[in-house]
Amino acid sequence: MNKKKEPFNFQKLYRRTGLIIYDIISIILASYVAILIRYEFKVGTIPDHFLTPVNTFLPINILITLLVFYLFKLYDSLWAYAGERELQNLVMGCTLSGIINAIGLQFFKSQSQPVPQSYYFLYTFLLYTLIFISRFSYRFLRSQKHRAENRNNSKAVMIIGAGEAANIIIKEIITSNYSTMSIKCIIDDDPNKWGKYIQGIRVVGGRDRIVECADLYDIDEIIVAIPSVSRQELKKILDICKNTDCKLRSLPGMYQLVNGEVNVSRLRDVEVEDLLGRDPIAVDIDSIAGYVSGKVVMVTGGGGSIGSELCRQIASHKPKRLIIVDIYENNAYDIQQELIRNYKDLDLVVLIASVRNTLRINTIFEEYKPDIVYHAAAHKHVPLMETSPGEAIKNNVFGTFKTAMAAAMNGASKFVLISTDKAVNPTNVMGASKRICEMIVQTFNKHYDTEFVAVRFGNVLGSNGSVIPLFKKQIASGGPVTVTDPNIIRYFMTISEAVSLVLQAGAYAKGGEIFVLDMGEPVRILDLAENLIKLSGYKVGEDIRIEFTGLRPGEKLYEEMLMDEEGLQDTSNKMIHIGKPIQLDEMRFFSQLERLNVASREESPEVKSIVQEIVTTYHPTDNEADRSTEHKEALKKVADKINEED
Repeated sequence: MNKKKEPFNFQKLYRRTGLIIYDIISIILASYVAILIRYEFKVGTIPDHFLTPVNTFLPINILITLLVFYLFKLYDSLWAYAGERELQNLVMGCTLSGIINAIGLQFFKSQSQPVPQSYYFLYTFLLYTLIFISRFSYRFLRSQKHRAENRNNSKAVMIIGAGEAANIIIKEIITSNYSTMSIKCIIDDDPNKWGKYIQGIRVVGGRDRIVECADLYDIDEIIVAIPSVSRQELKKILDICKNTDCKLRSLPGMYQLVNGEVNVSRLRDVEVEDLLGRDPIAVDIDSIAGYVSGKVVMVTGGGGSIGSELCRQIASHKPKRLIIVDIYENNAYDIQQELIRNYKDLDLVVLIASVRNTLRINTIFEEYKPDIVYHAAAHKHVPLMETSPGEAIKNNVFGTFKTAMAAAMNGASKFVLISTDKAVNPTNVMGASKRICEMIVQTFNKHYDTEFVAVRFGNVLGSNGSVIPLFKKQIASGGPVTVTDPNIIRYFMTISEAVSLVLQAGAYAKGGEIFVLDMGEPVRILDLAENLIKLSGYKVGEDIRIEFTGLRPGEKLYEEMLMDEEGLQDTSNKMIHIGKPIQLDEMRFFSQLERLNVASREESPEVKSIVQEIVTTYHPTDNEADRSTEHKEALKKVADKINEED
């Protein structure tokens, strides 16, 4: 099949022809103006023995110089976007032309009357100047055009930071054909930069002038262009910016600057997590990689916000195989395509399955024999589970039971339950169901070789169902932003931080622990709402109002991370603690699970009351739980009864 010929580019031909004609004129001008300068523009005093070699060599000089310029790509570059490389080519081309001109004239000069030495320097300098003007005038005129256009653009911008990142951003905004921003001023805390200019934009002062200058220049948007700034300093700067009505954006970080990836497209909206004022949590990557690398790892609920981040971080540690199990095919498909795109060598298996389906889960475990299981599948929405308690029990409690049993029966080395701070002194079915899950894995740990552990943490910013995505949708639709109570507080952590700590806790696990992640200081939800409104460039109460709706069913004003009776034990990571395993009457627990199983299947109204019997204020016993054969057989009996129906 013949390829279709591209149409001839007449515009390129016209531009190249114009440059060649200009260069010929420039070579001629440089040759004769250099003579005129040498003789102070007194034409009558120029000797023939000087003019003759110049006249004779000129045609040859023109041809050779044009060839040199062609070789240095002075006819192929897009001069409207000329940069350092184009300037280097121009300098080298003109320098070589000057050298060739000096050598060539030696063959035509008079032996007794040589060409004055100053001529060679003047010729080369003039050629530099004329060729530079022709090439870089494209860029200058284009820049001036966009400066003029940008003055009339609707979005006035303030840049915070007067370093290399700011220089790159300013340059791109000024020269872009599609920019809708006009940069009015720059802020930097270095007094040595005050009053100076970057790309024609003045550095007007330090952070103390942010609010004043935002009003003075009628700023619409503030760009924080300091990729090296710490989270604590960034929070201080953003706290000042919140007092303006400007939309806030920032660069991702130093990595993009080092790798030359700083540009306008990399700018991101400032997020609420930037206001937490905490540097990213450090984890021991080696300990994580050491126990995940080369292993078959399964993640249930792998398409959810926590599960998908688990999959991303596990994939980066080179597991032997990663198995994703999820009931929701859209989420599973999304994370599957992302991992295929980013990890070409990953052995990835994605399966659609419900953890409530005993046969399906057992079949998966029997076929793939995972070494490590992260159990993230769960119903998590508190108000929804209050109105459908049976579903919370069937999915969370018995889904965990079935998955844990399959892991134990198929030789998994570790089973990590993703739990929640809502399991502590729960006031809702969801939290109580997760507390029962913790009790289940601690019980399993006593009777099987698999190391069963739970990891408990609070809310994660940006997860499915969290307040941040809800607030963003409400702001985008013009409000109001709904907050349940002005005093409600929560512990927050970013998804990536929480998952990194979950992985490290799994590496620490010996079996039976409830790991508790240090979530830092609690945050008022009202403050989050106000900050998000301000970061979006709106005024609280004027542009977007906040509406209080009252606590929802099962919701607390605050969450606890650890029951008093559990105590705390430190690990080598100060962000990870271990709760003391809870002792319980296993035989009674098994009996209660049987009743709860029946009640949930029959949609009995007694589900909540049975849950209350199981999850009570801690009842310690004097001795450790009996690990006798009787207990193990009782546990197996419960499993058999649960598995009778799905």
